[in-house]
Amino acid sequence: MKLITGNKTLFYILVFAILASNCMGDAGQERKVSGEVKISVTDFRNKDLHFNRHPERVVCLIESALTGIYMLGEENKIIGVSSNIYSENLYMHYSKMDQRIADKTLAVPGSWDYVSIEEIVTLKPDLVIIWSSQTEAIENIENFDIPVYGVMLHSLDDVIKEIKDFGILFNKENRSESLIRFTKNNLEKIAEKTIGQNKKRVYFAWMQGITETSGKNSMVNDLIESSGGINVCDYPEEHAVVNLEKIVEWDPEAIVMWCNDKTDPSDIMLMSSLMNVNAVQSSHVFEFPSVFESDLWTLKFQYASLLLASWLYPEKFSVNELDSLKDEIFKTLYNTNIDLSHEK
Repeated sequence: MKLITGNKTLFYILVFAILASNCMGDAGQERKVSGEVKISVTDFRNKDLHFNRHPERVVCLIESALTGIYMLGEENKIIGVSSNIYSENLYMHYSKMDQRIADKTLAVPGSWDYVSIEEIVTLKPDLVIIWSSQTEAIENIENFDIPVYGVMLHSLDDVIKEIKDFGILFNKENRSESLIRFTKNNLEKIAEKTIGQNKKRVYFAWMQGITETSGKNSMVNDLIESSGGINVCDYPEEHAVVNLEKIVEWDPEAIVMWCNDKTDPSDIMLMSSLMNVNAVQSSHVFEFPSVFESDLWTLKFQYASLLLASWLYPEKFSVNELDSLKDEIFKTLYNTNIDLSHEK
């Protein structure tokens, strides 16, 4: 083999450096290749998605994902939504942000349990956002060469990944990073408020009933810990069904209910089987407000965390401070002065 010496050596080094530099892209981000914009993300199925341009026609069949897109200010890209957006609770909020929803003119080609492939194809989207567990629907949509971003959220880290990916997809990376910083800063402030306190033992009850809860590997566990509490349910499952005797044995200092139209905290405190539980005796049974306000599967996680921390450690939060922080959270996340947190 002939050795290259002198100026030729420097020439080859420079050529190699230039080629290496051109080959190094901003991983998973936007880069120029042959004059075309390339956008790449990896969804929750671990599937890589690649686009030559930012999606302009999007069908989003997940409400929590939809609200993230509204936070980024990209709602004009939405051409189809989940049918539950027109339900009473969600409609009252989204109708304030989007006249198309107020007029009920946005298409509804499906929901979390049903998808009309025919309607989706007719809409001609260049992206569909759907739960990754809806495997049959995803396969059918992809058979029409329509890209699908599959979502599955189990933790706050998952929520942050989703909004980061949406920032890339919609060319709003600065906005998404700003919202993530805002959320993390608020969670740090909550942690500072509760540090040094004796951690309160918390039991969480889903709307299906007092015996349906969440264990350690769950968004609920992230919520409780971010609020300075301890989840008494030490089961690993994200969704667990327990008996009343187990709740009594755990003896939580606070019981927190998910939004529930059928049961109130007063109903829980009247249950004779729970009368000796610490939370009941001290009247520390609380209920989150509307799903829209308290949505754990969005950056509004921070508001749910703030509420729970104020219930567990009321001496650390004044009423005026809570109201001020709530206004700041909603105005910042949605970039609007419209009051989204109360009914009309």
